[in-house]
Amino acid sequence: MNSNDILHSELFDNGVLRLTLNDQKRRNALSEAMLAKLAHVLSEAVTNADVRVIVLAAEGPAFCAGHDLKEITAARAAPDAGQDYFKQLFDTCASVMQLIVHSPKPVIAEVAGVATAAGCQLVASCDLALAADNARFATPGVNIGLFCSTPMVALSRNVVTKHAMEMLLTGEMVSAEKALQIGLINRSIAPSQLTTETMAMADTIAGKSAMTVAVGKRAFYAQGEMALTEAYQYTSQVMVDNMLTFDAEEGIGAFITKRAPEWKDQ
Repeated sequence: MNSNDILHSELFDNGVLRLTLNDQKRRNALSEAMLAKLAHVLSEAVTNADVRVIVLAAEGPAFCAGHDLKEITAARAAPDAGQDYFKQLFDTCASVMQLIVHSPKPVIAEVAGVATAAGCQLVASCDLALAADNARFATPGVNIGLFCSTPMVALSRNVVTKHAMEMLLTGEMVSAEKALQIGLINRSIAPSQLTTETMAMADTIAGKSAMTVAVGKRAFYAQGEMALTEAYQYTSQVMVDNMLTFDAEEGIGAFITKRAPEWKDQ
């Protein structure tokens, strides 16, 4: 399988871009090739006005098994024992995760299998996550002497401290039911209905004003890093700016007159 085959991309008429990891021999690992493909496609989606929502799915029993340990092991043969390679690898992975968070388009993870280590990080980095009720999640680096420090960043921003630390310190698998309880995913769904429900959620979001969604997503993550007073000052200004847009005027007017809004995404 060449690198062009490991990530499938399909844009639907409603503006939903469906990305499917398809490197099943590597359990959809975040190899150099996979990270490069994700970075390219996600970057393109940012500026593509036809893309309104992104769904990230995968083929096979593994959603994503994290980094490619064979590539990591091979890099140790370098004169510096792989130091430069490891720095580049983790910086690249961090950039991809931040592309998801900073993208103005909402990103939904559709998890039909196992998501471990950086694969669990990928799920946690998405804005929303729906999973099959037989999906499982783990940050098992501690089991192989490599603490999941970068996955910890996304995990700890989605899951409360005690549960995040339990996953990180034990390395044990977490069921979809448990993942739902601790806030890692939004819904646990019968496998036969997973894609249907994920695409329905994506379609609902795609029907909103893309401008409004982008404003809200950006503000959500920005205010989360602020102190309370600063957060209110910031979001108050965001509301003022949003109120002055065409879509806000159109949406409020449509609500008052009981008609469907006609968005211009501006």
